[in-house]
Amino acid sequence: MLFDTHVHLNADQFLEDREETIQRAFDTGINYMVVIGFDRKTIPLAIEIAEQHDTIYAAVGWHPVDAVDMTDDDLAWIEELTNHPRVVAIGEMGLDYHWDKSPKDVQKEVFRKQIALAKKVNMPIIIHNREATEDIMNVLQEEDAKEVGGIMHCYNDSAEYVQTFLDMNFYISLGGPVTFKNATMPKDAAVEVPLDRLLVETDAPFLAPHPNRGKRNEPAYVKLVAEKIAELRGISFEELSRVTTENAFTFFKIDEKA
Repeated sequence: MLFDTHVHLNADQFLEDREETIQRAFDTGINYMVVIGFDRKTIPLAIEIAEQHDTIYAAVGWHPVDAVDMTDDDLAWIEELTNHPRVVAIGEMGLDYHWDKSPKDVQKEVFRKQIALAKKVNMPIIIHNREATEDIMNVLQEEDAKEVGGIMHCYNDSAEYVQTFLDMNFYISLGGPVTFKNATMPKDAAVEVPLDRLLVETDAPFLAPHPNRGKRNEPAYVKLVAEKIAELRGISFEELSRVTTENAFTFFKIDEKA
């Protein structure tokens, strides 16, 4: 049993075969998923997919690349949706300095507003970080995000930062890059992170793990991620699957949503 903690089944890449993709995941032993909504288009579909499947949940937030587009009405809408019984987290949110659509100061403002919202509704957060680690850490500390905790999604930073995020009540989630031949940082993190704070994900349709790198990713492939982490840690795949699934249940408070 595995839990894909971050998947975009609401992406256009799954328009023609979404249900078949979900069934392949179930058949592979990926019993649980969280679909991430991050703008006006993807959030409603994330919730719709979650409503249609007992073991699929949704997260709602605003992506940093599109921070410049977010209005106060959007934030109020997200707050309203956090009351939905299938919504288990706010995100993905954070900072992305790779693309230049949204100025850094606007990204930080939108990031801070979403952390404040998470604290208001007592819901954990999911962090998108691209080339912005120091600023991410500063914002999380300044806004006291430790109060709600969160996930560092698709972690691809130096293992030296791991303890800082753990101290802020965060889990570390690893995806396809941990299987890439020359990706040393996620491999180091896979060994460094305490087992009780580790999660697995696909970020599908992006970042497909080896040997499917470059192709469309899908939640069934989270098994490849889990197998690689188990190998790196020197434990059984079954143990890694059990613990990471239990961790996801704890983080998302799934028992309370049942």
